[in-house]
This record gives sequence, structure tokens and C-alpha cells, in this order.
Amino acid sequence: MYPSPPSPVSRREFVRRAALATAAFALPPAARAAAPASPAPGRKLGIALAGLGNYATGQLLPALQLTQYCQLAGVVTRDPAGKGKLWAQRAGPGFPEKNIYTLETMHRMADNPEIDIVYVVTPNGLHAEYAILAAMAGKHVISEKPMANTVAECDAMIRACESMKRTLAVGYRLHFDPYNLELARLGRDPEFGPFTTMRSDDSWLMNMEQWRMQKKFSGGGPLMDVGIYVVHGAIMAAGVVPVAVSATERAKTRPDFFKTVEEGIDWTMEFPSGVTAKCSSSYNENFNRFHAEGPKGWVDMAAAFDYRVQSMTTSRGPVVFPTVNQQALQMDGIAKAILDGVPTPVPGDLGRRDMVIIEGIYRSAALGGKRIELDYTV
Repeated sequence: MYPSPPSPVSRREFVRRAALATAAFALPPAARAAAPASPAPGRKLGIALAGLGNYATGQLLPALQLTQYCQLAGVVTRDPAGKGKLWAQRAGPGFPEKNIYTLETMHRMADNPEIDIVYVVTPNGLHAEYAILAAMAGKHVISEKPMANTVAECDAMIRACESMKRTLAVGYRLHFDPYNLELARLGRDPEFGPFTTMRSDDSWLMNMEQWRMQKKFSGGGPLMDVGIYVVHGAIMAAGVVPVAVSATERAKTRPDFFKTVEEGIDWTMEFPSGVTAKCSSSYNENFNRFHAEGPKGWVDMAAAFDYRVQSMTTSRGPVVFPTVNQQALQMDGIAKAILDGVPTPVPGDLGRRDMVIIEGIYRSAALGGKRIELDYTV
């Protein structure tokens, strides 16, 4: 993910470019980029990282050294001569400089069989644009969470990938984390679950200006950044989607700092049969936890959404799993599904679903906490 983006793309320019890419949906198949042939048996899928900020550098690059089914094959950057070449050096011998792209040259990926997947790790507000361009070049797409800033942008991404018969996956590492998978399993276990109440919070102290503070790039504050883990984790634990939400934005203690995004927000998700999840997310605290209870047992997770350091205690005792690299498992899981020709475990529909919920939360907060029933069909 980028720091404050240099020379940001204006909203008008974004709309123009997205419209050009979306217009390609109407073209006959022969006029679009040809979908690449299936990779040779035993070959790792090549991933191009679009966006070379902290997450790509600190998490995805090291994870790609551990993957079995995919490898770094390209990058997309605004600074090909500087950051692009530096990444080529980090990738090691054999990384060709021709695989360094910019937004304006992404269409040339259509002629590059070394790249199979584009992993979009730009600021949220640019996910749709990069994903659509990647799909139009005939590449599979992974979009980092949140999938996009709006449900409408999610729909455009889904249409583009469906049009090109390419996989669209979302960077939902919780689906590959043993602790969150165990939480979901316990919720389905008739000897333990189902859970009837849940409480969760994911917050961190924001103390420096960056792109997350600009709504046009982030789409919102902590809810879009880390609160989405709470939303997604609660759905995994409940095993069903919420039917309604209600929310309240917290009063800003630093209004001059949080000018266009919320500083903190509290919300409740209502699930079928009366199950509830009380949730919160803030840029003014340091919390990361999940607690669930039912008539037959309870689960408490500290550092519930952490990359590496987690713990789980249940009414039956502690649960311990070996430390894993979630990002490596995530990319391998997506790549293997593509290689096997089966649906991805983290499809774009999940990202769209979560944006329906998040839009409902923001709408409720704007209406003073009004209960909002969720409609996933529009």
C-alpha cells in the first residue's frame, strides 16, 4: 500500500479511465485481449503486484518467497525507473525489467505469458480501475481488501472479470488463518455452537498523515481499513450473513486530523434467529479482539486479526496452532484454485457482500443510528 500518493488521479480522470475500460465489455470477443492459455503443468503462476507500498513490501514480497504455486513475475508502479527497478533487484536474478509496468502500460500484459495474476495493492479507491485494466489484459485478479470503495465499483470489477472469464479473488487472509478457521468450525459444531452473541474490535492509533486520511482514496476511516476484518470474521463465526445493521460514529477528538473520514465507529450486526455482533473500530485506540458465546461454550481471541501473533482460549481450554504465513497461504490457495480450474475460496462476491454491509453501516451512522435492513441483491 502506498504512502500519501504522489500526483493523485483526480476523480474525473478515474471515471474517464474506468469508463474506457468498462466500454470494452461491449466489444466482441475478438476485439478484447485474448485470454492466455492455461499454464504448463508444474509451472508456478506469475503474480504482478500493482502497488508497491508497505503491505506489498513488508508482507507480500516475503510471502512470495514461501509460496508453492505462485511467484513474483511483475510489478506495476508509478515510478518504474526508481521503485520498479529496485523491486526487480529484490526479486533476484531472472526478473526481467520488461515486466515493470505503469498504469498506462498495463494493457501490454496481454502479450506477457509470464504474468497470470495481478494482485492489486493500491489505495482502495484505485482498486476498481487497476482490476478492470488487469482483467481486460486477460489476467486473473486479486484485489486487496476492501475490494473497492463502493458496491458499484465491486460490480464493475465482477463484470470485467466475468467478461474475460478470469478469476476475481479478494485478499481475505482470514480464510487461510487456522485460528479464524477454527472459530468458524466451533460455531458450526453442534457440541459447541452456534454462537448467540459476539463482540469484536479492531483498532489502531493513527498518528501520521497518509492516504487513509483522504476519503477519495480510502473510502472511509477505520471501518474500511481494519473494521472490515470484524465484519468478515463475525460472518465466518456466525456462518450466515447479517440481515440488518445499526451504527453510531464516535465524536472526533482530533477533528483537524480526521477531516474526511471517521475517527471511530460502533455498530451492531443482526443475524437470523436474533444472533448479534457488537462491533467497533477506531483510529484512536489499540485493540484487536474477538469474543463469542453460546449456550454450550465460549471463545476468546486476543490479536484475533493479527498477521502472526494470535491466541485462542475456549471454555474447553486453550487452542494453539503453529505459526503460519497467512499471505503465503492466501496466495497459494487462490493460485491452486486457478490451476485446478475450480472456484476460488475468496471470490469477488464476498468482497461485494461486505461492501453492502459497510455501506449499510455508514448509512445508519449518517442517519443517527437508524436500523438498516440489508439487501444483497442491489
